[in-house]
Amino acid sequence: FLFFPDLVARIAGLTAKPIHVHLMVDEAIVEAQTRQFIEAGADMISVHAENGEAGLRAVRLARELGAEAGVVLRLETPVEAVTAFVPEVAFVTLLGTAIGVKGQSLSDKACDRLGAARAILREAGREAQVVLAADGGIRHETVPLLRAAGAETVVLGSLAFGDKDLAG
Repeated sequence: FLFFPDLVARIAGLTAKPIHVHLMVDEAIVEAQTRQFIEAGADMISVHAENGEAGLRAVRLARELGAEAGVVLRLETPVEAVTAFVPEVAFVTLLGTAIGVKGQSLSDKACDRLGAARAILREAGREAQVVLAADGGIRHETVPLLRAAGAETVVLGSLAFGDKDLAG
């Protein structure tokens, strides 16, 4: 979904539920977007590890502004790219599919990558403080595999919104 700060502000005015914004933006604007979305009412911000130093600054800014911060890692990026973020974040999300194509199957690499991320969290002494999440390729049959590989939560897209009985 594509949201702008004004929509987040409207949603924040209608609910007490926490709002998590995943910023899929270029490093040139990640800090400005972090500020704009938090000021609009986002409680949690995720930035991409591929944003490098700008991403780290955005994580620090989010925390300074009172939001929780997380880092997201694309499927093609080495898992070790999260290492610099681990001391600063509350959650790490690994994508299990390539960006931009809905309905893809979970990559064969996804579970091994979760295990590697879990090891990085453990080595940093942050395993208990950082939530490890999986996003992409989330299906009824993949959730148990992702959980066994170390994911504590999954990001629901089609699995939730494709359900014919969303209410329950």
